Amino acid sequence: MSGWWPLSEQPFKNPRNAAAGSLRQKDSKITATRGLDIFVFNIQQIQGAELSGHKESLDFLKELGFPISPRYEIFDNIEEVKQRIQAIGESRGNLSYDIDGAVVKVDNLTQREVLGATSKFPRWAVAYKYPPEEKVTVLRSVEVKVGRTGALTPTAVFDPITLAGTTVTRAVLHNQDYIDQKKIAIGDEIIVRKAGDIIPEVVEVARHLGNEPYRLPDTCPSCGAHAVREAGEAVLRCPNAECPAQLLRNLTHYASRDAMDIEGLGPAVVELLVVNGLVHSPADLYLKTVEEIQPLERMGKRSAENLIAAIGASKERDLSNFIFALGIRGIGQRGAQLLAQRFGHMDALLAATPQEIASIDGFGEIMAQSAYDFFAEKGNRHLIGKLREAGVNMKCTSQPTGSALTGMTFVLTGTLPTLGRSEASKMIEAAGGKTSSSVSKKTSYVVAGEEAGSKLTKAQSLGIPVIDEAGLLRLLEG
Repeated sequence: MSGWWPLSEQPFKNPRNAAAGSLRQKDSKITATRGLDIFVFNIQQIQGAELSGHKESLDFLKELGFPISPRYEIFDNIEEVKQRIQAIGESRGNLSYDIDGAVVKVDNLTQREVLGATSKFPRWAVAYKYPPEEKVTVLRSVEVKVGRTGALTPTAVFDPITLAGTTVTRAVLHNQDYIDQKKIAIGDEIIVRKAGDIIPEVVEVARHLGNEPYRLPDTCPSCGAHAVREAGEAVLRCPNAECPAQLLRNLTHYASRDAMDIEGLGPAVVELLVVNGLVHSPADLYLKTVEEIQPLERMGKRSAENLIAAIGASKERDLSNFIFALGIRGIGQRGAQLLAQRFGHMDALLAATPQEIASIDGFGEIMAQSAYDFFAEKGNRHLIGKLREAGVNMKCTSQPTGSALTGMTFVLTGTLPTLGRSEASKMIEAAGGKTSSSVSKKTSYVVAGEEAGSKLTKAQSLGIPVIDEAGLLRLLEG
């Protein structure tokens, strides 16, 4: 446990996250310890008093004891406004709080009503964003880390500089295209700023040393698997499902409701298992005992027994759940179901060619190649083998049991009276139909419930038949 910082106690990335996360705490005692402060800048509704201007409302709030920004003034012409904006920008480094801009508003509240607003912005106010501060430093090295989605992210490490009141030594370099575009090489003098005064970024190279631009490694720095760059993407990824750097994310997804549905194995428990070295891959879950889990924090005998039982029950999930649980990039629930129904068994899927996978109705070449590449990866095959040995089901049991909706495609929108969206989808698919997330000319029916949105509107514009839950049940009955 030495050196481990619980996820719930990790330092916040910026003031905005700190404030939002603190206010969302269910326990108000935790919020009270965060030292939050506020400037009240507007009266939304008032009774028993008449206010005609914004400055007047701020003065009123101040008299009532509310904390108000000390920097608000009224000006008669735009030149004075520009001068004030510039003065604030020049002095913002000396403020006791961070700002990234200044807002100009019409003071008269009646005039505001006349000016009105668009669907997103008021016409009586405009924000000026200050350009971020930039500094020159020397790039000393590039570190590559693997994210929870397998993305290899390069980070520039440079001589310390001060930006927006903090010392900065690192900035993300995004991907190889970004590095090549700016011709960034080790030893170069680079210009760094904070995007939005929050996230450090490398703007450009101020002076090249003469070295070749940095190249990302061809292998994953965490597990050594060959890194791949998928068509249409700029990101280099590790395809190995057993990669240690992806473990937390993969385990959480594996146990999720739409995957293996392991009740009680949420992110917090997953973290406990990983931090204590009990689990290194999904296969390890099936080797755990009550005696191993019971001593963990927030665990007791009953909780441990329930978790072990839930893990054991997950072995019987359908092949489609298992495929989805593996977290194949670009393969969602529907794609996993199509793969399971087409090949019927994991062995047949492991032996399938890209062309065979692409022949599935609803699959494209990109999805097919993604699935093929995943199952061709040695580490993924090893993981599937260990899960097979643990007793996880490798057969498809979710083949359609009826044919009333064969050849039909449905789009669900809104809230149905008695059926959940997932339940309705399963009923449609069991009857030989398909579900889609978007409306097109190929859509057979749109099933609309309460608060149906843009999908209903599009269906009406295309002349697609719209039915309710009762209409769907009638179709299912044939």
